[in-house]
Amino acid sequence: MKRLLIPLVAAGLSAAALAAPATAQPNWVQDDLLPKPADAYSAAYFWLDSNGAALRKATQYNLDTKEVSKLVSSGGKGTPDGKPGMTGPTTAAKPAASKNVNLPKTIGKVFFLDKAGRYRWCSATSIQARNRNLVATAGHCVFESGEDVFRKWIFVPGYYQGRAPWGVYVGAYAFTAYDLDTYDDYDGDYAFVAVHNGFALASEREVVKSEFAAWAGDKWIKHEEIKKEEYDAGFDKYGPAGPYWSKDFDVTPEKVAHNYPGQKVLTRVEVTEASYAKAPKDTGSDVNGEQYVEDGPTPISQEEYKKLLAEKGDGKFLGKLAVTKDANGVETAWFKTSYYLKQWVKSGTTVRYFRDHYILGIAKDLGRLGDVVGGQGFAWNQPLGQQVTAFGYPSAPHPDGDRAFTGVTPKWCSGKTGTKSVQVNTFKVETHQVLKCSMTGGADGGPWLMKYDNSKRTGYVNGVTSVFADNDGNGRIDAISSAIFDGETADVYNKANYAATKSIVGPKGELLK
Repeated sequence: MKRLLIPLVAAGLSAAALAAPATAQPNWVQDDLLPKPADAYSAAYFWLDSNGAALRKATQYNLDTKEVSKLVSSGGKGTPDGKPGMTGPTTAAKPAASKNVNLPKTIGKVFFLDKAGRYRWCSATSIQARNRNLVATAGHCVFESGEDVFRKWIFVPGYYQGRAPWGVYVGAYAFTAYDLDTYDDYDGDYAFVAVHNGFALASEREVVKSEFAAWAGDKWIKHEEIKKEEYDAGFDKYGPAGPYWSKDFDVTPEKVAHNYPGQKVLTRVEVTEASYAKAPKDTGSDVNGEQYVEDGPTPISQEEYKKLLAEKGDGKFLGKLAVTKDANGVETAWFKTSYYLKQWVKSGTTVRYFRDHYILGIAKDLGRLGDVVGGQGFAWNQPLGQQVTAFGYPSAPHPDGDRAFTGVTPKWCSGKTGTKSVQVNTFKVETHQVLKCSMTGGADGGPWLMKYDNSKRTGYVNGVTSVFADNDGNGRIDAISSAIFDGETADVYNKANYAATKSIVGPKGELLK
């Protein structure tokens, strides 16, 4: 697909660090993830629905290779391509409670769907930005094979067993190195993602039918079965709590006129959208053929959408199906709407009675990522041999099959990076920095924090985990590598630093446009 190449903004980081000839090839690219609030809402709902079932279903992302990398010294010393620079971290309003004070509040997992539809995750961190909305991770955790962005991309700081303690932050715009995007070159295996405000499914509220119809956010109808005696006792069937309705499960109920003198039951008949639109409006007089209810649009899974689409082709489903797509034309959410008209039938022994409850899903805006959990600093053009602490959620087994990590909680490695750069032919790497570490896959994208302050739990991101290696060939991961953060990385970061995002829900929990 065509990428959007945007000229470098002059303000922000040091002009000396970021200056480039006017004719130079751009160092970075930008790609849309889910910039529209409706699509972002759908993605957040997808991961949070059913108490985070999709989050728990996800597995760590695996690099597209069966071979464990060998890191070979390339002899370089990570010669800077400009002056070294650093931008300081931001801290959250309140310190995070943690069983281990070493764990920064900024780290978490990114979740996404790969091209096969599998639920995947990587590691990441919140990083300082002028709009307090930026996530740093590995480029291969955002861009699939350097070709396109993953679907339904979100960041969950502090993730733990399906829980999102500080909310879900949906990716709006992704920024990465031009070489990763164009050539799948892991010398640029990093990405900075601008995310929308945090999001949580806070509660639900029952409302009148008119408010339900006007609601732009999540909504659904609950059907409460009641006794015939309750129904006949004088419920206001068209009152403010919504209509009460009954349904005859007889396969061939006998339809009668609304003024039929015998015992009868008001039911609903499903029709097409066109038939519903042509039908008379609901007058409350219980006349056959009047509009009864428009049920939807209701979010459904892609699998259910495909099933109903086939049934619609066979005339078995009469309702309306809808799909929302992102800027790249990729489907992101699926909905169904059903339409019903009134119909009286003779009472039978199979009649059941129900009350409709119109329910709104109330979402909550949690604010900007950096305001909630803070953001790590950023450093570039630093010499190799730095003391760093690398964090991540390792989960994959070692090459010998032993699974030492679960991916449930974050782990870390601490030490000095190698004084010489390494190369990895499998991933077109010519100059990576290396750290002795036994973390396995799942830690991809986790930050390498230089000058880490254990009491403040802040430092400077000077790398992200990219490749895992078994250097001594004993079947155990013993080293990890990262792209060297240089002036080109600073270019990418600087561009992402200016990306503006917004809330996806309003103060009442409504979906914003």
